[in-house]
Amino acid sequence: MHDIVDLRSDTLTLPTPEMRDAMARAEVGDDVWEEDPTVKRLEALAAERLGKAAGLFVASGTMGNLISVVSQTQTGQEVVVDLDSHIFNYEVAGAAVVGNVQMRPVKTARGFLTPEQVREALRPANIHLPPTGLVCIENTHNRHGGTCCTPEEISAIAAVAHEASVPVHLDGARLFNAAIALRRPARDFVRDVDSVTFCVSKGLAAPVGSVICGSREVIAKARRVRKMLGGGMRQAGIIAAAGIVALERMVDRLAEDHANARTLADGVAKLPGLSVDLASVQTNIVIFRVERGGAAATAELVAGCAARKVKIHAIGPASIRCVIHKDIDAEDIGRTLDAFAEITRKW
Repeated sequence: MHDIVDLRSDTLTLPTPEMRDAMARAEVGDDVWEEDPTVKRLEALAAERLGKAAGLFVASGTMGNLISVVSQTQTGQEVVVDLDSHIFNYEVAGAAVVGNVQMRPVKTARGFLTPEQVREALRPANIHLPPTGLVCIENTHNRHGGTCCTPEEISAIAAVAHEASVPVHLDGARLFNAAIALRRPARDFVRDVDSVTFCVSKGLAAPVGSVICGSREVIAKARRVRKMLGGGMRQAGIIAAAGIVALERMVDRLAEDHANARTLADGVAKLPGLSVDLASVQTNIVIFRVERGGAAATAELVAGCAARKVKIHAIGPASIRCVIHKDIDAEDIGRTLDAFAEITRKW
């Protein structure tokens, strides 16, 4: 039984005892000199899992996305993204500040660009227009509730971009959630993209870190950009060791998080004053709306839950996001639904 049920994010996962043991025993070296054997093992393991030539360990998904963008674009170019993407909304305009590129956000129905939208967004040769330098996809999609894009959809998007000689980056922070949900190997999702980044933290429960995977040429450029950003770590094998455990032990158990998310969503759908799109609940994220009382009722729900030792996160005036992870079990879901019921009963 957990004293506090924390549903704010899957970044809150605690490392497993096996991870802590691996970190304590990790063989280390200087990773900037490419001499840390544990980091090299994690990078090789990640690349092999995704069918790519090479990998690069970085501090976070945000750093991984920024490095991937800067490594594959030139100053003055434009990056095509979904309007609700993490890169556009939650990464402090890093691509603009560091890479000197601008975003071209496109509104989508599910969080995923269609081939037709990509074709329309690609800039023609024109002295007045910034040339398109990169197309970015996010899978699973955070702001759309953890929805999944299929490998075939990604390949179709990549085909349009590549026809115009534009590379494609996949923000796969929760890529393995998509792989488990759709019962497809993770490498299927990234077969036709030029770079991908995924988190070994979040649902995989390592304490820190992400990995970029791509061709040797892309990763060589990425390694240089990582150094420029101050992300060249030294004896980083201590944290990379937990990432290895994450990849080897924590992927299959993501199905438990998905099942608990479905239980939570089904329960929310039965409560007065709350609504949830059950079709969007494919993985470990549940986003629901507060239909009565607007921002005040949303704040009341957040505060009321906190008083009951259930932490939830408002992502808008009438929207709540709950993220399930390894430190949330079926009993926690029941406690959460009981808290929701007690609070909404008064509405």
